[in-house]
Amino acid sequence: MSEVGYDKQRLKRARLAVAAVFCVHGAVAGSFATRVPWIQDHAGVSAGMLGLALAFPAIGASVAMPLASRISHRFGARNALRGLLVMWTLALILPALAPNLLTLCLALFVYGATSGMSDVTMNAIGVETEARMRKSIMSGLHGMWSVGALIGSAAGTVAAHLGSDARLHHLLASAALTALGLVACQGVLDPQPEPEEEAPPRFSLPPRSALLIGAVGFCAVFAEGASLDWSAVYLRDVLDTSAGVAAASTTGFTLTMAVARLAGDAVVDRFGAVRTVRAGGVLAAVGGLLVVLATHPAMAMGGFALMGLGIAVVVPLAFAAAGHSGPNPSQAIAGVATITYTSSLIAPSAIGALAEATSLVTSFGLVTLLACGLTVFAGVLRTGGRKAAQAAPADTAAHGRRS
Repeated sequence: MSEVGYDKQRLKRARLAVAAVFCVHGAVAGSFATRVPWIQDHAGVSAGMLGLALAFPAIGASVAMPLASRISHRFGARNALRGLLVMWTLALILPALAPNLLTLCLALFVYGATSGMSDVTMNAIGVETEARMRKSIMSGLHGMWSVGALIGSAAGTVAAHLGSDARLHHLLASAALTALGLVACQGVLDPQPEPEEEAPPRFSLPPRSALLIGAVGFCAVFAEGASLDWSAVYLRDVLDTSAGVAAASTTGFTLTMAVARLAGDAVVDRFGAVRTVRAGGVLAAVGGLLVVLATHPAMAMGGFALMGLGIAVVVPLAFAAAGHSGPNPSQAIAGVATITYTSSLIAPSAIGALAEATSLVTSFGLVTLLACGLTVFAGVLRTGGRKAAQAAPADTAAHGRRS
């Protein structure tokens, strides 16, 4: 990227602007997650079919993400972000319009593709901003994504409690978030490629050094995807709660994720990456047990909140460790990103398929086992150590699923 001079005040404004972009991106995800039960009923699909449909956002993201770097290379980072973020906020409208499984899958494919491309672009700008400020800001940016998800899910909880039509809710949310996103994009940095710089490659295969680190990220993202997409359905179907209470479980999960991400750097500085992830694995496993054993909605909601607290910082630490694990950091980071996106692809459909064959309770028993894996395999993050955690590169694939 070409070098452009930026004074401290402009860099601070650019940091605030990209933080606002992360917040808008998260708000779209939160707005969608709380209305999944309404969308399921409107489309007339079973738990198994819903699980199939919920695999399509990750499929769309995996297919489209390689295009983001090329779009940025051609049009410039700021223009690319502006266009892709608008596509993402407008895509929120589509799932609630779907009347059947086929159209729901197509809508969620577009939803995921636009999410993935805008995610990559905003992370790239975040990394550039971090490099020019010469201090770590990525953890805070991903914390802002969680704050946005919390805001979106809180608004969705209110809408669900009022029994509002998700088509109207998402239309209004999309309009507001599109406007906010356009304003935020005006202030972000606009790094330009050098004239002789070649377009980035389309794909990067995971190196061996990324596999074990990626496995830790896989466990965390699986639990995140399962909780974000299925927590409301779990409370409604297993514990027979109202739509408003069911949606509130998603809000609790995103709240603890946001708090843990915003405070994560200080915790890692104090205790180190390995001990932080091991403790997080214990919290997530306890949360999973509370969900599985729940006989009252409050118990399950507490369990989902604990899972959010336990897994929040795992993926950023996995990316940091990958960046210090071998002679080719960028390839290792791309490998971990591939593995975590595979997890986000598998999780929703696996939960739905297992629920169809057995029950949602059994499905979250699997989530609990994977949470235990965080404690068992946390040692592989020792590669990057404390320095890696502080210099964490972009968490370019986690929202989302994410963030």
